[in-house]
This record gives sequence, C-alpha cells and structure tokens, in this order.
Amino acid sequence: MASLQPEKVGIELRQKVSTLLSGQGLGVLATTDMDGHPYASLIAIAANADHTELYFVTPRATRKFANMRQDNRVALLVNNSINQPVDFHEAVAATILGQARLLDDTERVRVQDIYLQKHPYLQQFAASPSCAMFAIEITGITMVQKFQSVSELSLDHGLDTDT
Repeated sequence: MASLQPEKVGIELRQKVSTLLSGQGLGVLATTDMDGHPYASLIAIAANADHTELYFVTPRATRKFANMRQDNRVALLVNNSINQPVDFHEAVAATILGQARLLDDTERVRVQDIYLQKHPYLQQFAASPSCAMFAIEITGITMVQKFQSVSELSLDHGLDTDT
C-alpha cells in the first residue's frame, strides 16, 4: 500500500484538528504560576472560523487569570474521549500551544458573539464585569490518535483545509 503524500497528510491532519475544535466545547487549560508550577483548569472554549484562535472567559479573581497576566504562554488539551475502552482506538486528543491575550472591550464585543454561539447558556457569565475574555493565539498543535499515533502541526497559516 502506498504511503500518503506529505501534503495530503497535512490536509487530513488539519481537517481532524478543525473537526475536533468545532465539535468540542471544553478544554483543560494549563498555565504556569510565578514559581514555575503548572496549573490546570477546565474552561469552555470557542474557535474563530479559521481555527487560529480560541476564546474563553474567566473571572478576574482566579489563579489562571493571574498566571496568564504574568506569563501568557499556555497549553490547552482538547479531546473527544467518552471515558470508555473504545477511546484507546477511536479518541483524538490535541495539545494546543499558544499565547493567551486579554481582549480589550472592542475585541471582546466582536468575539463574544462567536463564544455565545457555542455557549449560549453562559451569556450572563460572559457579560459579567467581573469576568475577562481571552484569546489563545495558536502556535502549534500536537495530536494523538489511536492512543499512540502522534502528529505535530505548526500553525503559520491556520487550519484552512482549502489550501
């Protein structure tokens, strides 16, 4: 059987990542505190159209908010597992690397519609003055499929699968 061309593998991987990000509403955000210790938080996420940014809301009085203000490098784990044995053969997980950016009021208004389309039940939370909205500018993705099959994708042009 012939192996796939590298271009085709890249397109297929981009499609899988795009499908995963479109289909999942939650991820585990990893930040680093001032002592260099990792900290993980479950967050509700939404992606922009070309999957170059992910958006989330968090209260300003949280550890993750403080961590991202002092070090904006983050990792986000997104997966489609269902906590069943079949996950070892069918689940897909992506570790997304990027930089978190606190959105100003203008950006927040623009992005909030994207976020609320995915999470309409979080409208009051997202609009609260005690909460902040962040964008994660994606720089790279490591995807694991079938428990051990690992692929890496550098995001210099987004996840546009038409190119």
